[in-house]
Amino acid sequence: MLSASEAAKRAVEHVTAMTGRAAETVVGIERAGDGGWRVLVEVVETRRIPDSADILAAYDTEVDADGELVGYRRARRYPRGRVERD
Repeated sequence: MLSASEAAKRAVEHVTAMTGRAAETVVGIERAGDGGWRVLVEVVETRRIPDSADILAAYDTEVDADGELVGYRRARRYPRGRVERD
């Protein structure tokens, strides 16, 4: 069975391959059905100067129990440092 840390690593690899952009961080992970995982991966979509003006995106991914990509989508896009309020 795939561990959470291995699922996160595989999700980062998949997002990097699909978008051509390096992942910044994993911001969330949870179990999905059938032993898979949902992983939220953050990437820098647009680099700007200064770095605080970068545009980030969060990609919602799902990997199966073998670490293969089942699906992904860009969940949101936002400027670095923006604080979300509940």
